[in-house]
Amino acid sequence: MASETLTTDQIQMALESLDGWSLTKDGKLHREYVFGTFNEAFGFMTRAAMEIEKVNHHPEWSNTYNRLVVELITHDACGITRNDTGLATVLNSLYGTR
Repeated sequence: MASETLTTDQIQMALESLDGWSLTKDGKLHREYVFGTFNEAFGFMTRAAMEIEKVNHHPEWSNTYNRLVVELITHDACGITRNDTGLATVLNSLYGTR
């Protein structure tokens, strides 16, 4: 069963504590991470993949050289849920410890 979608107010409150994250026009959480090199970006993706698998909630992401673009939405719920804000928090934490 899908998680309950967050209200607009709940999403805005979550964004206040999610450094670097924003809301796209199509209703996804969005962040771009920048690294010094491709290896740093790929290493981050590898560490993040381990955490992502633990929660079984997979992002839409793309990597070009030293940049990683991440978008989060719970497709089963057709919106943003606590799964998305939780994963955004995990990714920010990993980025802060690199």
